Amino acid sequence: MGNVGQGLTLAALLTGLMTGCAADKDEADAASKAPGSSTATAKVAQRGGSLGASGSACELPVTFDIAEFWKAKAVDAEEESAGTGDLADLADALLRQGPVTMACEIDAKPAGKIGFLRVWTGEPGATDARAVLEAFVAAEQGASGARYSTVKLGDGTGTEVEYVTTSELLEETKKEHALAVTTSEGPVVLHLGGMDTAEHEAMLPAYELAKSTLRTTDG
Repeated sequence: MGNVGQGLTLAALLTGLMTGCAADKDEADAASKAPGSSTATAKVAQRGGSLGASGSACELPVTFDIAEFWKAKAVDAEEESAGTGDLADLADALLRQGPVTMACEIDAKPAGKIGFLRVWTGEPGATDARAVLEAFVAAEQGASGARYSTVKLGDGTGTEVEYVTTSELLEETKKEHALAVTTSEGPVVLHLGGMDTAEHEAMLPAYELAKSTLRTTDG
């Protein structure tokens, strides 16, 4: 499997290894940051570059700014999941979620955080952004408490969701955010996860920067 698949697997391993570092965060702390808590106070990160346009690290149906020091790389899902066996199956499971496939991975580690901002794309069709996002969340194991809202973007609107995922193995709950828009080339989902809720909160300014600058490339 290629470097992207290896990176994804390493990220999953890091999540498990670093869980002990967050052992002092009790369930009350996690609950206080569950869906429904405000993200309005999240700051916008300092711009480090842009993605989506021709010649950028990831060519996409949308463009947006990424935070300073974050590193982006394109993901070729077909190449990464090619072949047979457990590794190919694992790559396919990691790279496809509901109606969309991972197209770009933006790593926070160069900025001193543990997590990724990922871009997922789908095939053109009549499905609206809300339906795409609902299917995306439904396909994520352990997802619950989803709260959807319509958000105004620079050249239109999209749908945003805040939810939590619970790992039965780790007995840990963490916050997630995702944003979906539709374009003539198909739907696009921007997702922010993180090692845990604390890391997620620390990375929200990067997500807010991407959201506030996101534009479709239609027309």
